[in-house]
Amino acid sequence: MTMDVTIYHNPACGTSRNTLALIRHAGIEPTVVEYLKTPPSRDQLIKMIADAGLAVREAIREKGTPYAELGLDNPGLTDDQLLDAMIVTPILINRPIVVTPLGTRLARPSEAVLDILPTEAFKGPFTKEDGEPVLDDEGKRIV
Repeated sequence: MTMDVTIYHNPACGTSRNTLALIRHAGIEPTVVEYLKTPPSRDQLIKMIADAGLAVREAIREKGTPYAELGLDNPGLTDDQLLDAMIVTPILINRPIVVTPLGTRLARPSEAVLDILPTEAFKGPFTKEDGEPVLDDEGKRIV
């Protein structure tokens, strides 16, 4: 299947790996941006966050980052201050973010990516790395 899909990916993250595998399971080879090596521009980040329907604070990753050390838990910080921190320290960008013509999602959990991929693309079962089934034998989402 041909579809313009971009995933902002961290190969060390299981959720990101599962999301990438789901995209490929749909027969789509996405553009993979390892955002720790090639971070999005400020404008790209703002657009992705808005297109995903997130608040800036919802797009920040706390776990395994210097979030607390940088004082980013301060509710008085503005969106601009939070964005500045994410640009300077890309590990703070929550992942994976997937962009398709059908929408943009922070794919947490990984099966959230199914909302922005064509349902007819899935032809069989899919199971996450940890053994959790996501798609049944007919390629239908398991709820």
